[in-house]
Amino acid sequence: ISQKGDALLQWIWDFIYAEHHVLLMSPHISVCAAFSTHLIFSAPFMLLDVFSPYVGWLHKYRICREVVGLHQWFRCATRILWKYVVGVLPLTALFLSVRRTHFPERAPSCFHAFRECVSCMLIFDTLFFFCHYTIHKTPWLYHNVHHIHHQNRDTFALAAQDSSISELLSLQTLAFISAMLVGCHPFSEILFHLVNTWLAVEDHCGYDFPWSLHRLLPCFGGAPYHLAHHQHFKGNFAPYFRHWDYIFGTSLPISVNERGHR
Repeated sequence: ISQKGDALLQWIWDFIYAEHHVLLMSPHISVCAAFSTHLIFSAPFMLLDVFSPYVGWLHKYRICREVVGLHQWFRCATRILWKYVVGVLPLTALFLSVRRTHFPERAPSCFHAFRECVSCMLIFDTLFFFCHYTIHKTPWLYHNVHHIHHQNRDTFALAAQDSSISELLSLQTLAFISAMLVGCHPFSEILFHLVNTWLAVEDHCGYDFPWSLHRLLPCFGGAPYHLAHHQHFKGNFAPYFRHWDYIFGTSLPISVNERGHR
């Protein structure tokens, strides 16, 4: 199985390396890919929001009080796109202009890619926790950097990136720093950015399904964990894992987090 997985990664990397690795160095392509990925990952939850009033069994998995309408989704997507154009694109162009990226011919093994991706996630989770904690404890930073994100008290998937330009740039910088500290293979870095985007979407999706990642791996916080942060404006500062909130005593009680069908 491992050899087949390694062969699959090599096949994917050969396609990227031979045909499209130059595109990875284009800030326009990178930013379009990042925005499109966020939209694609959010789309299934948008459909759930559209059909949940008509599908009774969905209600027991929904943990937010209000169902977000299509007009709110559209306005949110427009806000995020504008901030990508005026903020994320210039920063990405600057970062790619000063960064030297080596594209090796060989893809990483499955184990190597998994190890590098998890390492990036752990570093990003750590950096995010301390930055997030500091922002909430500093009124000026909260009101000028983070307040926009908390206007969505009932979270929905697309709102994962509904933030101020300065916060979006900070999150992008933390992701870049995490990958640089690990020294990722480019394939592993792409995987990390994909996983990072999916986890942010799932954290904000407003649904708690039995197959959600935090149900399968309790070390993750998941949507109930992050929803409690949005509703109480304190605690649960880590984006993905639970350990930093446990260590610093900022973890909100499970009874506060997990409502609804539990």
